[in-house]
Amino acid sequence: MSAGSVACRGFTLLEAMVALVIVALGMMAVNTQLNRYVVAATYVQQKTLASWIASNKLTELSVGATWPEVGEQHEDVDFAGQKWRVLVKVQETDVKNLHRVDVSVSLADDPDRIVHKLTGLIEPPAPPGFVPPQWSGGRGGGQRG
Repeated sequence: MSAGSVACRGFTLLEAMVALVIVALGMMAVNTQLNRYVVAATYVQQKTLASWIASNKLTELSVGATWPEVGEQHEDVDFAGQKWRVLVKVQETDVKNLHRVDVSVSLADDPDRIVHKLTGLIEPPAPPGFVPPQWSGGRGGGQRG
């Protein structure tokens, strides 16, 4: 075999560089998608936790022994390892025995950015000695036999 007929096999430097650029672009696309996923997951987690806090607060006010006073009040809540700010705004309505309650929940370190807001109507608490009606039993009492 003569020295002039030796064939070189393998990739040239240019081919290797092009392959590296393609791999790098692919990795950048994967990284971008992972970052978007993390941001979306964090948003959904905060929104879910804030909705639970707002629902709990509205339920607490609706089953309380006293009717909440008209006005605004805020409290700081520790929930799921985070600190939250809950703003409750109670307003009178045109209906005598209903109050409108707006519950806004935000992270304590960013109280201007409301994560979730819930609005409900609550009525005054039941009078002392009130016995709620029994909805089970009797005709079609929910028991299947």
